Formats: sequence, C-alpha cells, structure tokens
Amino acid sequence: MLALTLVTDGTGRWPGGAALAAAPSASIINARVGLHESVTRLVLTLTEPVAYGVFVLTNPHRVVIDLPDVNWTIGEAAMPGRRGLLERVRFGPRTPGHSRVVAELSAPVDLREVFMLPPRDGHPYRLVIDMSAAPMNRSEPASTPAGNGPVRFTPSLAQDTAWAAPALPRPLERPSPRVVVLDPGHGGKDPGAISPSGVHEKDITLRTAREVAELLRATTPHPYKVILTRNGDSFIHLRHRVAIARRAKADLFVSIHADAQTNPIVRGASIYTLSERASDREAAALAERENKADLIGGIKLSTATPDVANILINLAQRETMNRSVRLASVLSAELQQETLMLPRSHRFAGFAVLKAADVPSVLIEMGFLSNHTDEQLLVRADHRKRLAHAIVRAIHAYFQDVELASLP
Repeated sequence: MLALTLVTDGTGRWPGGAALAAAPSASIINARVGLHESVTRLVLTLTEPVAYGVFVLTNPHRVVIDLPDVNWTIGEAAMPGRRGLLERVRFGPRTPGHSRVVAELSAPVDLREVFMLPPRDGHPYRLVIDMSAAPMNRSEPASTPAGNGPVRFTPSLAQDTAWAAPALPRPLERPSPRVVVLDPGHGGKDPGAISPSGVHEKDITLRTAREVAELLRATTPHPYKVILTRNGDSFIHLRHRVAIARRAKADLFVSIHADAQTNPIVRGASIYTLSERASDREAAALAERENKADLIGGIKLSTATPDVANILINLAQRETMNRSVRLASVLSAELQQETLMLPRSHRFAGFAVLKAADVPSVLIEMGFLSNHTDEQLLVRADHRKRLAHAIVRAIHAYFQDVELASLP
C-alpha cells in the first residue's frame, strides 16, 4: 500500500504535470472507473494536456483533482457510478480560472500512482488516478472538523471549493539512487529466438533494455542507477549475469526476452518469477557452492552453523521471492495496457537468471517472435517504447511499495 506522503513534493499535491502548460480550452470528455485486484482506477479523458494536482481529503473521504479552467462535457447519464472505492464523481469551478473534480469515496484511500497518458491508438489524453484502500490501522488526524481534514502533509482546506496556498516544502533527505540491473537476453554467439523472417531475439532485447535504461536514468527528481549486463552484441554466461547484479548490490534485476513456439498462432507477453521448487534447490546449491560466506548482502554466514546458515538463506530467498512476485503483479497490470498478455501472464520457472538469493528478479517475455503479429510489433520502435514505459511505471510502483513497507 502506498502513502501519499511518499510521493508529494511537500505541498500536499502530486507533482505531476508540472511541465505541462495550462490549457483553458481543454475539455474533459469522459470519466470512467476500472478495477484491477485491489486498485480502483479513475480515468479522465481530455482533449488537451493540462497541469494537475491530486490529493486526498478525509471526513468525508475524497480524492481531489485540481485543474486549470476546463470544460466538463459529460452528461449526468454518462457519469461513472459506484464501483470499487468510488461512490460518485462531481465537477465544479474552484476559483476563477481553475476547476476541480472530486471523487467521493466509500473508505480512506492511498494514492498509488497518478500520470498523464499521451494520445495513442485513437485515444486522447488521459489523466489516470490509481487508488487503493488505506491500511485499517492508520491513525486518523485528531480533532479534524468535518469536511476539513486533509491527510498528513497536505494543506488544510477550509472547504472543498477553497484555494489553499501551498505549504512550505519540508526538507527531504535525498535517498541513494535505486540500483536496477537490466539484462537483455542472449547476445553474441547466442541469438536466442529467431523469427521466420530472421529477426534475432538478442537484438530486440538489447534495444528494449536500452530504452528502459534511458527512461529510468531520466527519472526526476531522483534518477535510478541503471546497469546493463550487456550493452552490445556480447555473450554473457547466465551465472555471470546474476553475479553482475549481486556485485552491484542491485535493488532489482529485470531480464528482458522474446519467446518462440512451434505453434505460430501463440502470441502474447508474460512475466516469470522463480518457482518454489527451483528456489529450494538453488538455496541448497548456493550454500554448498559458496560455503555460506557473504551469501546474503552484507551478512557473514561463514561462521554460522549449517542449520542457522540454511535458515538465513531460506528467509532471504523467501523475502526476495515475495518482492519478485509483487513486481510481477504490477508489471502484468502495466503491460496489459500496452500489449496482449498470455492467459495467466504471471508464471513460475527455474530460470538461472532469477536465482539471486537477495535480489528481487523477474524475467519478461515480450511476445513470440514465432508469431507474425508479435514479431511485427517487436520490431517497431514505438511499440518497444510503450513496453519500456510500462516497465518503468511498474518499477516506480514497486519501489514506492518497498519504501512504504520500510517505514516504522
């Protein structure tokens, strides 16, 4: 679960859309609500990009979206009804030159992600707000008047229609950059899958990994540190790919692949994490091979008894697997917005590159080069860019979850 306080800029407003110019002539032409697992998604469709601020209020529970002056063209009959955490949506002017959309909720929420999607595949601009139920044990602000209670670190609002002056930003300690290792599958003498027309998997995976790396390094205000296991057409042993991630003390390892099948009809993307049986075998093999020394980042195991060392290894691998599954879940949700996914898109296998005991790891199969449609998509730069954006969105969401889980 993600708290708003992890991602605001200190003013209580989501720092999205800052680079976009306000467009008074923009119109909101559609509002819809979708559900995915525990997430309720509100999507506002706009004719033009606009700056936006999003924050949460309590007593009663609301998500508030502040916009420049926009036209609301949605009739009452087309308004989204009760679904998920959403009770209803209303719209109105806030101050001259500004508009406000209020989503009334059935329970307190955390904002998970807010972003603007550019026009694509015939769809106009879309402002996407993902929310999920807040933890039940979270303490509510004390002595908060009804209709006047922002969540922690948001500005106090006298009423829904008031314009709140931004609070002074709280000084924040700049975190160390997250380390993400991207692993373009195959390379050099190993071409990987080869399509009927001669497209090599190793080339597609390298191009995609470079696109993901570029996006992660450009993230503001805190770019990621990104390491590629290969940045050219070179052959890297599978074990060495994992070793690169462990030497770098990676926070995440993402291996990128394209699949092939004897049946040319099969198509779709999928995400793999380590299977239970493979992880048990790997934990035992790691303990034997490395003599239980420095196996789990920063923890010396060489002086531990065999039983204690094995327990620590298994605990570390269990936590790693749990985090890998979490990343796979958000990856599946993001990728399905951009491409066809296989049924049961999250799968489990014993891939060697997934076997780092202390680095959460996933393997993405972007589609089947043996299928003509998937092949034609994967050779297109615009399609790979969409996949790269989806992967980056999932990585953002994953790390926000990790940050919240680490809070006292």
